[in-house]
Amino acid sequence: MQLSDFNYDLPPNLIAQHPLANRTDSRLLEVKAQGGNDVQFIDRQFEDIFDLIKPGDLLVFNDTKVIPARLHGKKETGGKVELLIERISAENQAWVQMRASKVPKTGTILHIYNQAGETFPLEMLGYDGRFYEVRFPENVLCLLERFGELPLPPYIEHQPNEEDAKRYQTVMAKNLGAVAAPTAGLHFDESILEKLSALGVKQASITLHVGAGTFTPVREEDLSKHKMHYEWFSVPQATLMAIEQTHALGGRVIAVGTTSLRALESQAQNLKTSGQTNLFITPGYVFKTVDCLLTNFHLPKSTLLMLVSAFAGMDNIRNAYQYAICQKYRFFSYGDAMFLSRFENINS
Repeated sequence: MQLSDFNYDLPPNLIAQHPLANRTDSRLLEVKAQGGNDVQFIDRQFEDIFDLIKPGDLLVFNDTKVIPARLHGKKETGGKVELLIERISAENQAWVQMRASKVPKTGTILHIYNQAGETFPLEMLGYDGRFYEVRFPENVLCLLERFGELPLPPYIEHQPNEEDAKRYQTVMAKNLGAVAAPTAGLHFDESILEKLSALGVKQASITLHVGAGTFTPVREEDLSKHKMHYEWFSVPQATLMAIEQTHALGGRVIAVGTTSLRALESQAQNLKTSGQTNLFITPGYVFKTVDCLLTNFHLPKSTLLMLVSAFAGMDNIRNAYQYAICQKYRFFSYGDAMFLSRFENINS
């Protein structure tokens, strides 16, 4: 499997820079199997989801909450640094991505500051080839609350504002730890969740703290050499019971987003309900839990594009993306959504 197999050309004007007025205003592309390898593309609005989800189905959401994970600071020499939390590894330690003219050495103290003029020292502990380990003088989350900035993805060009503070979180977000939003969940508001529940659609949650590695480019052309980033996940026992009951009664398990899917499949792989996962899903993977996937459109050459290609078939996804580009769907975090069923005869 080659990296170039997952490339496509996207006009920059299709990258959504801001959320729509309402969460449910987005469009929804249904990728519908017609038998064999035939597929049909159906243009919908997100509120048409009531036509796609049936009573007895189970929606599984990621309830992670985005933290203010971007930090600004200076080296002792005065040079500026910018850090993005990749994942929190202990109460006062984290792995980070770093932008600096010259990367500081192990043992160096960085001086992190905020707009109020406050500072705190951050110690460089080490480097693993992609990320830097750092030590905070206090609890990481407490200091991020005072010094951090909302970490909008690199393709969103404006500085985070009050609108982003509200709309780059899902309405079900409650467990702090993500540095990127589980974006498929951004399309749901409280009203649509209540209506789905009233129709007999069940809801459950997992937690997967999305790491900055989500945006790290895949650099190996041979995908078998790519090392996936780690992310912490938890699948509650209540969610496992809901999945078992749903399948027993003939319902479908619908993952809301690739992060929910990765958490469920990670649990099914190792039978652990929590821990670190670096599960790398590419075409040929045999799915064990998830029947349908609601997801946004993903970056070229990204591990998320590889995941959805594994779920619905490489040719089907390639054609769906070209269709979406022709129909001017909005792409990436603030963009539109797709509804995919797991194809039994995927053309990968």
